[in-house]
Amino acid sequence: MISKSTIDKVYETARLEEVIGDFVQLKKSGSNFKGLSPFTEERTPSFMVSPVKQIWKDFSSGKGGNVVAFLMEHEHFSYPEAIKYLAKKYGIEVEETQQTDEQKQLASERESLYLVSEFAKDYFHKTLLHSEEGKAIGLTYFKERSFTDQTIKDFALGYNPNSWDAFTSEALGKGYKLDYLDKTGLTIVREDKQFDRFKGRVMFPIHSMSGRVLGFGGSILTNDKKAAKYVNSPESEIYQKSKILYGLYQAKQTIAKEDRCYLVEGYTDVIQMHQTGVTNVVASSGTALTPDQIRLIRRLTPNITVLFDGDAAGLRASLRGIDLILEQGMNVRVCTFPEGEDPDSFAKGHTQEQVIKFLEGESQDFINFKASLLAQESANDPVKKAATIREMVQSIAKIPDVIQREVYLQECSRIMEMSEEVLFNALAQLLSKEQKEQKKTARKPEQPPFEVIANQELPTQKVDPLYEYERKILEILLLYGNLEAEFEDLVIEMDDQGEMQHKPEFHTAKVFEKVYLDLQDDEVELANPDFRALYYALIEHLNQGGEKIDSLIHTLEPGPASMATSILMDDERYQLGNWESKEIYVKDKTYSIGQYVSQTILNLRRLLISQKIEELANIVKEAEDAERKEPLETIIDYQGLKKVLSNKLGRVL
Repeated sequence: MISKSTIDKVYETARLEEVIGDFVQLKKSGSNFKGLSPFTEERTPSFMVSPVKQIWKDFSSGKGGNVVAFLMEHEHFSYPEAIKYLAKKYGIEVEETQQTDEQKQLASERESLYLVSEFAKDYFHKTLLHSEEGKAIGLTYFKERSFTDQTIKDFALGYNPNSWDAFTSEALGKGYKLDYLDKTGLTIVREDKQFDRFKGRVMFPIHSMSGRVLGFGGSILTNDKKAAKYVNSPESEIYQKSKILYGLYQAKQTIAKEDRCYLVEGYTDVIQMHQTGVTNVVASSGTALTPDQIRLIRRLTPNITVLFDGDAAGLRASLRGIDLILEQGMNVRVCTFPEGEDPDSFAKGHTQEQVIKFLEGESQDFINFKASLLAQESANDPVKKAATIREMVQSIAKIPDVIQREVYLQECSRIMEMSEEVLFNALAQLLSKEQKEQKKTARKPEQPPFEVIANQELPTQKVDPLYEYERKILEILLLYGNLEAEFEDLVIEMDDQGEMQHKPEFHTAKVFEKVYLDLQDDEVELANPDFRALYYALIEHLNQGGEKIDSLIHTLEPGPASMATSILMDDERYQLGNWESKEIYVKDKTYSIGQYVSQTILNLRRLLISQKIEELANIVKEAEDAERKEPLETIIDYQGLKKVLSNKLGRVL
């Protein structure tokens, strides 16, 4: 168990915007930050981060919380794993208390897979650096590729001995279960035998965006024709290769800072580019590029440059990947290396300045790249040229932004010496055809002719007024709880005719005191259990002089914590900008906070009285004549009180 002092220090030190900025490209929006949701496939930013309150809210998925909640949602960390991740990021020493056997058993299977993978990474790395075989074979190989000691450390490169079960035996001896070794794919289990998947290979650990080890790539160094040169971990609960980019953990901060990502093919391409000083580079790990991989990059930047070697066949196949990138609304550039060169060899033979100069000078817009590539194939053949133009229009049709599509069509017209009108007509036909196809797949079975179909009433969503008023009470406490305001109390008196009247009395108090005392006087308890838990936590926090609400949120249970975050970020979302700079002056909400609080409490009282009247009316209906008198008198009293409240609120009964 992690000590409370460590947890408190982590919360005090961690900056939410810095942590989330490692996973999502955030842009300033007033006093907050905005970005694309990392949980949904949106194209308009609705993910908000409040540095002041140290909370976040994703309005597209409804998720929200503090810094630990983000890591638990995004990286699937357990609570202790999230705390340890933050402690490592901010250089905080983790103090742990002894765990019981029961607590150890509670670790999830997913966590066990991560632990096994982490152990494997350390084992392979130590074997590379300290065993005779590792140094003679693995380390020599990496040194031949000019990898420095620091690079080998940064990418945790390793070596698995050329023995059937060297790793498996070591892992089992350390207490790791064979079941987890099998599920991660590190060990292949065949009936009563088990052996290492990566026997005799140099190892490339594959990390998640946060640095957790998900799987491995292994390369064999011998000329054994029976063995595959490259082997990757099989799919598992923690490793899905279509959703992973090699090097993203090491590259993410530079990608966000430089606002550009370079995409290459292999592990050594990434490593060599990083070693040269170009660190915003990732690889698709030799697999065809997928939408999930593209979306990972899109969280950090909309700008991507694809790096290719001079292989013509490879270039042609890569065009499909470019179309996928365009579909995600990203800005694509392409850079090809001289014949016989690839990112690995080019970076090895040039300085950082030379590599950057080459990438900036030689990269071209995708439309120019595709046009030049396809034009070479079509040469002077009119039929092939028509097919080339058609293919380019098909790529442009993938772009979701209308203005960007038009700009690219104009560029295509210039390059291919074709009139814009013809290209626009071709695009319109293509889009129309796609829309028809989409309608066909989504079309419902046609109704028989002349069949009269009755109008179907859509179910109306009922608003629960009690829920809304209770949420308003919490909103008041979260936003204004410590403010002082003048309140008008409702003192009920009887006039000469026996009618109830209210006599106003004014006093000054803190908002939370007013709310608490009024609800206590009426013996009101919030009906929603999450509201109730948050209400009492807020009252206690404010009564003890607590000022920062964010220091309270991380102590709450998930339900109340999520509720508090939603309320706070809803308020942030609809705040007005700095209108004073434009000489537009808007009255601040706190200007009339006393009136706002009083009206909310009066509305809640009125609602509860209405519910009580309805409850008593049902009793009267079911009661005998002799038993009706008392509840009827109570109803009359409540009706009088309701009338006073309605008059005060300006409502018609």
